Amino acid sequence: MASDTRISIAILGLGGQGGGVLADWIVQLGEAAGFVTQGTSVPGVAQRTGSTVYYIEWMRAGDRRPVLALMPVPGDVDIVIASELMEAGRAMLRGFVSDRTTLIASTHRVYAIAEKSAPGDGRASDERILAAARERSARFIGFDMDAAAIAAGSVISSTLFGALAASEALPVPRSAFEDAIRAGGKAVEASLRAFAAGHDAARSAPAALPDARPVLVPPVPTTVAGRRIADRIVAHLPAPAHPFALEGARRLMDYQDDGYARLYLDRLEALAALDPDGLLTAEAARHLALWMAYEDTIRVAGLKVRESRTARVRAEVRAQPGQILGLVEYMHPRFEEICETLPAGIGARLLAGERWRRLLAPRFEKGRHVETSGIRWFTAMRLLSAMRRFRRGTLKYRVEQARIEDWLARITTAARSDPALALELVRCQRLIKGYGDTHVRGWDKFTRLMAAAENMAGRSDAGARLAMLREAALADESGSALDAELARLAA
Repeated sequence: MASDTRISIAILGLGGQGGGVLADWIVQLGEAAGFVTQGTSVPGVAQRTGSTVYYIEWMRAGDRRPVLALMPVPGDVDIVIASELMEAGRAMLRGFVSDRTTLIASTHRVYAIAEKSAPGDGRASDERILAAARERSARFIGFDMDAAAIAAGSVISSTLFGALAASEALPVPRSAFEDAIRAGGKAVEASLRAFAAGHDAARSAPAALPDARPVLVPPVPTTVAGRRIADRIVAHLPAPAHPFALEGARRLMDYQDDGYARLYLDRLEALAALDPDGLLTAEAARHLALWMAYEDTIRVAGLKVRESRTARVRAEVRAQPGQILGLVEYMHPRFEEICETLPAGIGARLLAGERWRRLLAPRFEKGRHVETSGIRWFTAMRLLSAMRRFRRGTLKYRVEQARIEDWLARITTAARSDPALALELVRCQRLIKGYGDTHVRGWDKFTRLMAAAENMAGRSDAGARLAMLREAALADESGSALDAELARLAA
C-alpha cells in the first residue's frame, strides 16, 4: 500500500478508453476518503494518435491546504495504471515505474501506426515489456482487461478500476470503489460488472499475455465450386500445403471468383511437381495467395462498404441499435492507381503520356476525407467495387500477373537445382504489400533482391545470402539496411 499521507497515481491511456472517467472515479474516491485530491491530464496527440497521461494526487490535509503537482515526476509515482501493454512500456521509459510502484496494466495490444506500416513485422516485443514490468515495479498486475470489459458489456476503465481495488494499493475498501461508480450515474450496472470482473481476475490471475498466436483453421467450403476446389487441393497438393491452399483458394474466390482460384491451383500444382517434401508448396500456397489478392482500388472500395465491416465498426464503438453511425474515410488514390483501374490499353496510354499526366495528376495530389456512410460516397464505393467483374481487363491486373509469372519462373528454375534458394525466393513476396507509396517501395526492394538472387545463382550459400538480404530489406522503409547488406556482400 502507498503512503497514507500522500499518494501519486498516473494513468496512461488511449483516446476513447474512458481514461477521463477512471481519473474522475479516483478523484471522487479520494475525496470521499478524506484526502485533498487533484486530477490533471495532458493529451499527447502526437503519441500513438491520442495517448493521454492523467495524474492524480491524494494528500492528507494539515493545518494548511497542500499544493499538489500537475504532472507525475519520474521515480515518484506510487501507482501506474496503463490501459494497454505499450502504454505500460511508455510509462517505464518515462521513469514513472520504480521499485515503489504498483503497476496495473492490460496486456492486450492496440498496434501503433508505425508497427502496422513497417515493411516487415514491426510489432514491439510484448514479452520484453512484460519482463520489464515484473522487474522494475514493486508489484505488477496484468491481464487482458479489454477482453474482460467487453465480456461484461462495458469499457476498460471499469476493469482497470476493479484491478486497482484488488491491488489494495489505496487505503479504501472495495465498497468505496463501487460507490464511486454509482455516483457517476452512467452505465452503472455494466460498469459494476466489469469492475467485479477486473477485481476477481486481478486477485486470481498471474500476469500473462493473451495468446496472440494465429491458429489456421481451414475453411469448410459451402458451395459446389468450393467443394470441387477443396477436393482438388487434397488430391493434387502435398499435405503440408493443404491448410494454406484451402485458405488461399477461399480468399481468391472472395477476391475475384472460382476461376481465379483455379488459376492459383494451376500455379501451385506446377511447383508441387518439383517439391518432393511439400515444404516449398506450403510456403508458396501462402505467399502466392497474398500476391494474387493484391490491393487495388476495386478491392479497397469493396472492403469499405461490406456489411461485415460496418457491423464490426458498430461493435467497436458500441453503437446502440437505432443509433446512426457516421464513417469518414481518408482516401488518397494517386494518378497511377486511377490509371491502373482503367482498361489496360487506356491506362497504359495515360501513364505513358506526359500531357495526360500534367493535366490529370494534379487532381490526385492531395488526399480527401469522404463520408462513406453517406449516400453519395457509399454509392461511389459500391459502383467501384462492382467493377470486380471487369478486373481481368484492367492495367493493374495485367501488370501484377506478369510480375507473378516472372517470380514463379525464377522459383521453378531454382527448385530444380537449389531448393533452399527457391524457398527464399518464395519468402521474398513479404515485401509486396499495400498500395500507393508502400507498394512502390516494396516493389523496388523486391526487384533488387531478384537481381541479387540471379547474381548469386550457383553458390552453395545463395539461399542463406538471400535470406539475409530479405531481412535487411524488411528492416526499414528507406532501404538503408538493404543498401548496407548489399555493399557488405559485394565487398
